[in-house]
Amino acid sequence: MNILITGAAGFIGSHTAERLAKMGHKVFGIDNFSDYYDPVLKRRNASDLNARGIEIFDIDLCDDIAMSKLSKDFHYIFHFAAQPGIASHITFEDYLKNNVIATNSILKFAQSCIDLKLFINIGTSSIYGLEAVSAETAAPQPASFYGVTKLAAEQLVLQLSREQKIATCSLRLYSVIGPRERPEKLFTKLIAAGIHQTPFPLFDGSTAHLRSFTYVGDIVDGIVSVIGKEDQVMGQVINLGTEAEYSTQEGIDAVEEALGMRIKLDIKTKRRGDQQRTKAVIDKARQLLNYNPQTTLKEAVEAQVTWYKSAFID
Repeated sequence: MNILITGAAGFIGSHTAERLAKMGHKVFGIDNFSDYYDPVLKRRNASDLNARGIEIFDIDLCDDIAMSKLSKDFHYIFHFAAQPGIASHITFEDYLKNNVIATNSILKFAQSCIDLKLFINIGTSSIYGLEAVSAETAAPQPASFYGVTKLAAEQLVLQLSREQKIATCSLRLYSVIGPRERPEKLFTKLIAAGIHQTPFPLFDGSTAHLRSFTYVGDIVDGIVSVIGKEDQVMGQVINLGTEAEYSTQEGIDAVEEALGMRIKLDIKTKRRGDQQRTKAVIDKARQLLNYNPQTTLKEAVEAQVTWYKSAFID
């Protein structure tokens, strides 16, 4: 199968591209290499993908001219590209452009692919709101521009299934961790703080936050399992994550144990929009995708520490 992945040079997109290539598919990627974080890191991911025979196109999804030049011969499209995070320096216009307008653009492209079997939107548990502990039928209550615009993007995707224009589904991911995690995310920052013995900035009260920290390999298991299940997943929203629940403090403890050192915390003013609790309800994923995440927090953190040392220290 010919597969297109948007945001392919990012954290989860790059892992998914690698897995699909190993499964024997012909994989292509799109990434705009934005400066949300150091583009050198994404270029490194892209180089690794190139070495595995995966071609990455440097394209902004909102660039209609560049998009029109792409081949239309794709059977599956996995849409990861988005403006992530809830940082105060990111404007609503950034979220609108990169999460809503860009999604509308790739959907226009998808409708021109005559052999397309399924469009897979990569959503987020942030759609549920400050507490993401419900099944997919729960009413969304996003509490950030990120969550609001990701919900809007998801609805654009699902609308096309309702109109029977193309088959689509949306996978809502929970607190993904592991090798290549973005540099502003919890575990990469914790590992860096420990290794370099610098204070770790932590928002007041967040040690008590609860998360379904899910290893990226387990997430990719669920993502790629939609292939061949178009009839079962069309029009569906499906949660992907672990049912295990950990506090942020347990995450800090796991990193300290893996590194064999203590991490000094620098407590910052509480941040608005942070989720208080996430716990993936994955009954639907088990039923439709035979999804069964197995990796423990300890195993995931150890793998991420090994990656960080090889990527930034060795």
